[in-house]
Amino acid sequence: MTEAPSRPVTFPTARRHLFDPPGEVLQWQRQGALHRMTFADGHLGWLLTGHSAARTVLADNRFSNRTELTHPPVAHPLARQENRQPLPGFFLRMDQPEHTRFRRLLTGQFTVRRMRQLEPRIEEITSDRLDAMERGDRPADLVQAFALPIPSLVICELLGVPYGDREQFQRDSAALLNLESSAEQMGAALVDLMAYMRDLVLRKRAEPADDLLGGLVAGGELDDEELTGVALLLLIAGHETTANMLALGTFALLRDPAQLALLRDDPAVAESAVEELLRYLTIIHMGPVRTALEDVELDGHLIRAGESVAFSLPAANRDPERFENPDTLDVTRPATGHLSFGHGIHQCLGQQLARAEMRIAYPALLRRFPGLRLAVPPEEVPMRSHMTIYGVHRLPVTW
Repeated sequence: MTEAPSRPVTFPTARRHLFDPPGEVLQWQRQGALHRMTFADGHLGWLLTGHSAARTVLADNRFSNRTELTHPPVAHPLARQENRQPLPGFFLRMDQPEHTRFRRLLTGQFTVRRMRQLEPRIEEITSDRLDAMERGDRPADLVQAFALPIPSLVICELLGVPYGDREQFQRDSAALLNLESSAEQMGAALVDLMAYMRDLVLRKRAEPADDLLGGLVAGGELDDEELTGVALLLLIAGHETTANMLALGTFALLRDPAQLALLRDDPAVAESAVEELLRYLTIIHMGPVRTALEDVELDGHLIRAGESVAFSLPAANRDPERFENPDTLDVTRPATGHLSFGHGIHQCLGQQLARAEMRIAYPALLRRFPGLRLAVPPEEVPMRSHMTIYGVHRLPVTW
């Protein structure tokens, strides 16, 4: 049995295996839910690795998500103190009641019923991308040909963002999420994205449109800066996360032919397969972070007011006290209860949209191309290890 660390740890990011969290974080998780951790700025806080404790903290309003109160678990140019001021409308990093004001305006747009109504359009977009792949060259990069266009097209149509502008916002989003970008590159990408979204808001004011952003403009409850922040958050979250799940999930299935066959051949497996891939891969692999607003006792430890808690969601989703044989991919597993979409008031607003996209796209891809396979050795697939969202940069495939 591995001993629990006797001194503060640093947030682990190096992976020895493609689809598994860093080995040490899994070892620590088996020893307890909380571990002393030194954050990137020197702050002494906590690393949280247990599933039950993670749910507790995520649902506890004694822990804040405000940008200016939290500390960065890994080095990030925009996480420096002078840059840690909240963007108007970027409600992901707000507490109640400010968070509630924005969330209330958007919740009705992302209900299960609304997402079911979108499914025929998602199916149409998926079919179009598969047709284009079939006509195109082999090998193909699954990221550019399939995984990125589907959620990008869907979120653009939903928000009212011109899909023709995708190269700009995808480039800037990638720069913001890349921990190896310089402060200048990240700053320029953020300024560029904010300017683009601000211009789009002004266009919606001048020419009302029947889309989500147009509806928010017409509602009159948010000013232009708040609308810009809301639109920015939804655009980035709406394409980056699902795109990486589609690509990384396909990679994992190609490395496990038995699981791939189960998903391809049995339509009833699609729903459980999506939940299991979300749990098993957990692409949000650096955070989130919460900061205690008062002293809180948790799992036999005292978290003092002002101390930040960084989550390892990949470790929490591999907790053997919650999931049997957690390190095994089993697409038939009823993997409900995973934390890949978070928990509590900040649980992912677009989770039902992401589920619908994956539930449709994975089986459609595998059935259209039953001979789908990697076009390069697996060790040559470039991984997004230094991005805040894990995945692959490219996935060369053939069939």
